[in-house]
Amino acid sequence: MSFFQTPLRSALAALLLLAPGLLQAEKKAIVPKGSATAGPYSPGIISGNTMYVAGQIGRDANGGTPEVFEDEVKACIGSIEKILKEAGLTLADAVAVQVYLTDMDLFDRMNKVYMTQFPEPRPARTTVGVAKLVGKARIEITVTADASKAKK
Repeated sequence: MSFFQTPLRSALAALLLLAPGLLQAEKKAIVPKGSATAGPYSPGIISGNTMYVAGQIGRDANGGTPEVFEDEVKACIGSIEKILKEAGLTLADAVAVQVYLTDMDLFDRMNKVYMTQFPEPRPARTTVGVAKLVGKARIEITVTADASKAKK
């Protein structure tokens, strides 16, 4: 009887079939203390060594959209920072960013604020023009971050 005709072969085959489930990382929701979600989602999710921050819009202290666009961008990034901080991370841990703008003419103004907030080396980024965002929002940002240093 050769190695490949033994019960070990069957055991290895069964392990390979189960491997995808065994390798799946558990998901952990990240919700900053005192925060409430605006819908049926988690503000952040850590899976394995990756954190996914849900799309954030810029809101002022009253929950409205700031009049000045640059303030809206700062508030948006501030919301992302709160979520990352809850996990023990910072904007420096961001590896990919997606920016959604309702008006691509706001790109340069967004970029000026963005560059003051995200440290070098800045994450990979995609900026997309969209027809509409929730409420009066002109910007929404989502982040993917390296969570290898996250609080466990």
